[in-house]
Amino acid sequence: MPPMAPMPAAAPPPPAPPVGNNPLEGPQPITSKWATTFYGFAEFDAINDSTQSFNDAAGNAAIIKKPALGGKNDRTTFGMRNSRIGFKLTSPEYHGIKASGVVEGDFLGNQPPTATEQQLFSSPTFRVRHFALKVETPVVDMMFGQYWALFGWQAYFDPNTVEIQGVPGEVFSRTAQARISKTIKSGDTAFDIAVAAVRPPQRDSGVPDGQAGLKFTYGGWKGVHTVGSAGTQADGLAIGVSGVMRRFIVPNFNAEPTGRKGKTGMGISIDALLPVVPGTLENRANSLTLTGSFVTGTGIADEYTGLTGGVAFPALPNPSMANPAPTYTSDIDPGLVTFDSSGGLHTINWQSYIIGAQYFLPIPEVWISANYSHMKSSNATRYVSSAGAAKIFDKSHWWDVNLFYDMTKAVRFGGEFAQFMQTYGDGKDAKNNRFQFSAFYIF
Repeated sequence: MPPMAPMPAAAPPPPAPPVGNNPLEGPQPITSKWATTFYGFAEFDAINDSTQSFNDAAGNAAIIKKPALGGKNDRTTFGMRNSRIGFKLTSPEYHGIKASGVVEGDFLGNQPPTATEQQLFSSPTFRVRHFALKVETPVVDMMFGQYWALFGWQAYFDPNTVEIQGVPGEVFSRTAQARISKTIKSGDTAFDIAVAAVRPPQRDSGVPDGQAGLKFTYGGWKGVHTVGSAGTQADGLAIGVSGVMRRFIVPNFNAEPTGRKGKTGMGISIDALLPVVPGTLENRANSLTLTGSFVTGTGIADEYTGLTGGVAFPALPNPSMANPAPTYTSDIDPGLVTFDSSGGLHTINWQSYIIGAQYFLPIPEVWISANYSHMKSSNATRYVSSAGAAKIFDKSHWWDVNLFYDMTKAVRFGGEFAQFMQTYGDGKDAKNNRFQFSAFYIF
């Protein structure tokens, strides 16, 4: 993944051209002070899974348990949907104000549920990843649009993996937001402070998410860090703390609601990047970098990729055996909140950590990486019957090992073995083994 944070600063303008005899003859056309950078990568993925649970991007989707047919048979996927294109844009500085923008998309967009395999993988839907503007002033910086969520200080601490992100246990989200930040620098040290109003996961709550974060970076001790699979950069030692606060208000648990119930969700993320053996892009040999993230919260499942755990709203009571049975219509995505048998509203708790290491061999074009994550929920199965709990997983383990090779500065190959494990509310485990080979042309 090419580095996306921070967004590009405007280049200093060249000397102003001479003006005519009349200085009031009006503004002159600007032809050379704007800058545009085109970037991205073309990606090919060949994936074999031991179950029929996942598409190319696995995320936190549920693993099919044995003896179900999909839990006993494998699946092979060829695709290119994670290929990416983007533009970084900068404009002339104006009275000390720098403006820049980013436009980026890939081909992992939502497709109609009736899409065939041919349509899904050969004619995928293009989607927006980032579409944002940044304004840098002498006082504060401002950013508006869809970009990495501030929660988790994404994507500075992302792990290195061949797999399409986000992987299990990794906070990985982009969303529309308005952010204000300030970077205080002194020598090699930088201290970032940021707050953001973020698109709420439930519009009907009427309240945007609030996110805030602090990050310390020491640029005098840098390590080589590949973010995802395609973006290799030299990053300084860093520690970040961030939090999210949100409000949920849903119709009460009735076929014809007469009121609404509210609940508050919140989360905290602690992240670190540690260059154990420092390195540079010009001298990567023997460099070793560690990454780690710890997250705990409630009502934050959407901060992970595709996470619900199988949590859904229960069926309404039907003592009179009405046919058709009464149904509850929700106005919120699944996995964030649910009701108990008495109609009480509860947010779903999740706690996770993910740690990773990447080591560049003495042959600097070759490196290895490994990651491990663990997730658990203390209440995902609490509000359902034993039969319902059998459909919900409340624990997840994931690990992988990766081998990368840069054939040229533009061509990269990567291989991965990963194992996904989930424990369901009935105590049964489900497991999926994944082999993946990917090729990248990075531009």
